[in-house]
Amino acid sequence: MSTPPASGPAVAAAAPSAAEPDLLYDATAEELRSSVRTLLDSRSDWQAVLARMESDAPVDTDLWRRLADIGVAGLAVPEELDGSGATWREVAVVAEEIGRATAPVPFLGSTVLATAALLAVAGTGDAPDAAGALLRRLAAGEVATVAVPLSTAPGGAFPAGVTVTGGRASGTVTSVADARAAAVLLVPVFEDGAPALYAVPAAATTRTPVVSLDLTRPLDDVALSDVATGAPQDANGAQLLARGAAAVEAVNGALVAGACILASEQLGVAERCLELTTAYVRERHQFGRPIGSYQALKHRLADLWVSVTQARAVARYAAACLADSSPDLPVAAALAQAHLSELAVHAAEECVQLHGGIGFTWEHPAHLLLKRAMADALSFGTATQSRAALGRLVDLPA
Repeated sequence: MSTPPASGPAVAAAAPSAAEPDLLYDATAEELRSSVRTLLDSRSDWQAVLARMESDAPVDTDLWRRLADIGVAGLAVPEELDGSGATWREVAVVAEEIGRATAPVPFLGSTVLATAALLAVAGTGDAPDAAGALLRRLAAGEVATVAVPLSTAPGGAFPAGVTVTGGRASGTVTSVADARAAAVLLVPVFEDGAPALYAVPAAATTRTPVVSLDLTRPLDDVALSDVATGAPQDANGAQLLARGAAAVEAVNGALVAGACILASEQLGVAERCLELTTAYVRERHQFGRPIGSYQALKHRLADLWVSVTQARAVARYAAACLADSSPDLPVAAALAQAHLSELAVHAAEECVQLHGGIGFTWEHPAHLLLKRAMADALSFGTATQSRAALGRLVDLPA
């Protein structure tokens, strides 16, 4: 008689194959999560975030320095360039915590967009040493960002806001995320009709704040006026990083990385909304019983829990594809943005509504989460644009 297979919790799960990325984060990633959450809870609770939104300094530079001290700024930067040598999975873990806390730090622009663009050209571009030197600076906590509108979707045309004529760069890029805190801007330009990517000191640009829905992630219009290119001796000059196909790949790679990691941030927003709402309906009483005991609210929260659980798999799959340079990466990025954008907004709306009157006030963090969710839903393309891109990628008819 054959022995029946073992069952129960003592049986280890089969290891995922090479074609099936592991969606479970290991102990190292969870330790990183714990460290970041502890720091954010102690230095950037929602009252501190709200107070900063009412000040003239919306970006928390002190918190960013503390995050850099524990390696967050250079997570994806290789160890030989003074970074942490982690993968995009670990970056996604931090993004979840950034979203959960709506922390006003330049994580998306510097740790994600600028780092991804520089990694694409470091060692292979027109100025590999310059890209490597910039990555060292980012790992140390200096801030950079890619000068493209935050709404730019991956896979589109190369940005055409800035042109180089006669060795001088001029033009304007609207709604750039994290430009206000940046020391360096990675600016896509058209030079003699061909795409190129330049590193431009922020001091050589004019940054004009624009009204944004999410005050915790300020946007700026960035203007270049007659900035010199090809002159390394000029402290305020632009430095070439890549030309032609290499520049196109670097910018699009940054946008794809941004879309993937933003999905994890949106997951963090949704998880926090569910957590706050569940706690509230347990303690809020009406007619002598917790409002969470009413069946209608139970169903809404159960549906939200299921949606968040599904979204967690989608976001982690996108991060895994990014970390592994999977051929499925464009599909995973489009799927993540199409799904997580709407889920995060829905979770934030439920959080506001199920908190009743207090959820509509300035004295509750629900509005911070709602604004972050709604602003994220417009970043790197809308959900509709992402679904259209997904349809093209998988050959679905229009």
